[in-house]
Amino acid sequence: MALLETTETERLKTIATTFSGLLLRPGDDGYEDARRIHNGLIDKRPALIARCRGTADIAEALRFARESGLEVSVRGGGHNVAGRAVTDGGVMIDLSLMRGIYVDPVARTARAQGGVTWREFNRETAVHGLATTGGQISTTGIAGLTLGGGIGWLAGTYGLAVDNLISVELVTADGEVVIASEANHPDLFWALRGGGGNFGIAASFEYRLHPLHEVTGGLVAYPFPAARDVLRFFRTFVESAPDDLGVVAALVHAPDGSGAKLAALVVCHAGSPDHAKTDLKPLLEFGSPALSEVGPMPYPVINTILDSGYPKGALNYWKSTFLRSFDDGAIDAMIDRFAVSPSPMSAIVVEYFHGATTRVGVSDTAVPHRLPGYNLLITGVWTGPGATEDNIAWTRATFATLQPYAAAGRWLNYLERDDGQDAVRAAYGPNYARLAEVKRKYDPDNVFRLNVNIEPAHT
Repeated sequence: MALLETTETERLKTIATTFSGLLLRPGDDGYEDARRIHNGLIDKRPALIARCRGTADIAEALRFARESGLEVSVRGGGHNVAGRAVTDGGVMIDLSLMRGIYVDPVARTARAQGGVTWREFNRETAVHGLATTGGQISTTGIAGLTLGGGIGWLAGTYGLAVDNLISVELVTADGEVVIASEANHPDLFWALRGGGGNFGIAASFEYRLHPLHEVTGGLVAYPFPAARDVLRFFRTFVESAPDDLGVVAALVHAPDGSGAKLAALVVCHAGSPDHAKTDLKPLLEFGSPALSEVGPMPYPVINTILDSGYPKGALNYWKSTFLRSFDDGAIDAMIDRFAVSPSPMSAIVVEYFHGATTRVGVSDTAVPHRLPGYNLLITGVWTGPGATEDNIAWTRATFATLQPYAAAGRWLNYLERDDGQDAVRAAYGPNYARLAEVKRKYDPDNVFRLNVNIEPAHT
């Protein structure tokens, strides 16, 4: 069990007099629950969990950790599959109590604190008929998803989450509180838009919002024997899709617990009902689906339809890569590997990048992945520790089988704990060297290293 030394305990007594949140040590009520994150595979024990209620708490907890020489981890929504939100024996700075949201419907902006989830954010903006690009799973935190780039249903229409970011309130490694934007600390603001948690602790985010009352969305699922035809149709369908249409293809298991394998297309159309009807017509007329549920719905609803596949506490191990091409060989390899999946919760997912996301320059933000194309995600999900070895082995073997079709790029937020430095550089691409320079300026001691880490550039 991680314990604080006597001198650290004395320091803790000092900050406890002003800290407005909760300071939890092993054995305290609430500690066990607070150290758990979404992925049940992660089992780490911080020496201290500082559950912050505001920016001042963040700065104070960070100061304590640095003075005590303890490793720092930062938890927003706690959804990152690699478990980087939790440290073993260090200080976990937990923002999950910081859930304030303010929407300005006139300016069409929203500021939200670092512990907010997309479910909460979308609910508040929808009251005003507004939205921005957010996560495809509503329990995901806004902080980690945004700092990693921010894929979402509206990416084709409005770009990634970082493309809609106006400013970030950040606590830097030396405890300074800054507002990073195009006008203030522009180098830092550039790095925060895709550079992950390398540069500080994001206390709040300000986003640009867009008018959006309703979308046309849902799921069309086909029997597994039709998977090859479905994925080939998906390939043709998305490459001519308009900006307003987002489509994800997946090989999944039926949600009824039967273990039946399916090929599914999940869609979200952010345009008018008439345009949606025209654009979705080829899909709705394709094949003989086992299930077809597509129709108008509030935007926040589309962000919940995948939630049940990723329940809190399930064990997760993921692998991902961009694809050079989504040809028939890749399709056949996906189908063959999914056929031997050992868990009825695992999936193989293909996301298509297009539209507004691809009209941003490679170096305009830290996110380098701006070409139209396909991103492959293999989600190993299971329950029961006894199945861990088999499921990790399946995920790794599936990833290896698909390597002949892989491109150089990797999506930051999907990287696992065992992905090496080559994967890190693939995630940041040609922007790595510039990010390392910003890292040296704002975090020269690499205090924030429990992330997809960028080492400070050498002087």
